[in-house]
Amino acid sequence: MSTTLPTPHRGMGFKQFVALIAAMMATNALAIDSMLPAMPQIGQALGVAQANERQWILTAYLLGFGAAQIVYGSLADRFGRKPVLMVGLGLYVVFAAACAFATSFGMLLAARALCGVGAAATRVLSVSIVRDCYSGRQMARVMSLSFIVFLGVPIVAPSIGQAIVLVAPWPWVFGVLAIFGLAVMVWTAIKLPETLHPEDRVPLTPGPVLGAFKEALTNRIAVGYTLAATLILGGLFGFLNSAQQVFVDVLGAGESFPLIFAAIAGGIAVSSLLNARIVDRLGMRLVSHTALIGYIAFASVHALIALSGHETLWSFSLMQAGMMFCFGLVMSNFGSIAMEPLGHLAGTAASVQGFITTIGGALFGFYIGQLFDGTVVPLTLGFAGFGIAGLLAVLVTEKGRMFHAGAGPAAQGAGLGGH
Repeated sequence: MSTTLPTPHRGMGFKQFVALIAAMMATNALAIDSMLPAMPQIGQALGVAQANERQWILTAYLLGFGAAQIVYGSLADRFGRKPVLMVGLGLYVVFAAACAFATSFGMLLAARALCGVGAAATRVLSVSIVRDCYSGRQMARVMSLSFIVFLGVPIVAPSIGQAIVLVAPWPWVFGVLAIFGLAVMVWTAIKLPETLHPEDRVPLTPGPVLGAFKEALTNRIAVGYTLAATLILGGLFGFLNSAQQVFVDVLGAGESFPLIFAAIAGGIAVSSLLNARIVDRLGMRLVSHTALIGYIAFASVHALIALSGHETLWSFSLMQAGMMFCFGLVMSNFGSIAMEPLGHLAGTAASVQGFITTIGGALFGFYIGQLFDGTVVPLTLGFAGFGIAGLLAVLVTEKGRMFHAGAGPAAQGAGLGGH
């Protein structure tokens, strides 16, 4: 395959394009995971009395990130990809810096939410830009190469945060985010041309926009799998909310927390890469439905261990790694199945589904996190409960029939938060 981009992108090679798309994706993953080790210091500095209240640092960001996705697709279709992306990156940089200078917890949460609003542009626009430039196997190759980097970031992000707080005050965690976002912004301004052709711009008229939203919100398969993905994602966000408290306060992992977190997050990376190899042969439903059963099995055993009082750092880590492996196979396919019947309005559908899964998952995850009581029981019961609820959503959507081939081609997977 040629290492040059199509004609609209003269002066920017294939490798640099892939690297830029991966960097856009990384802004979000870094903003979620890098501050997990710093949450106790942030809470102490800003006078957060209850440890569970610190979970708002993650949830506020996710709510802003989820809410803004609903508008970026339509704006980018009307005004072009680059100007909308530049505005989003600008918001990300400004409000990541504002987090570093926050003097109260309320100010920090407001800045985190607005930072998430900016980051949502990178989530929506990265996919749109790749779709503008490539199709078929070439598009799949770009997304796969970018996705490898995207999967790696959540694995190393807590270690980056840990390294920062060992040598500098906690505001530098957000300072590094701002610097990274600024670097991506400058790179985009200099190297990325507009990828949307003028003749493809869509006017912001109410009729077509509302019609597309209505179809995205009434299609049985799309709505059912979006709901199922939201429930499963709630479990992951519950884990992220509670991770620092569980590993450090309950299981005594100490400074090993980032390394253990990396090993667990690696389960998602491995399963996502495995999915790319097996999904064409086995089908999205067979892979994801089987993985969902496995997820529930791991979660149920995990909950029983916790309830029996025999939870250890090793048992928690092993059960969690198994769940995350299954999670990767589930989420890699649920999003694709939800998009199958809506290919003719992919931009709007992606915005709607991103909005629902992120906002719903963030709220469910916050609920799980707020139940933290000094043990891992609420968290493990949350995994099992939301996993079973996700299975029920699939059963209703598929009218009781699972593991079948379905319709349409197997699509490429998507990863963390959704995250």
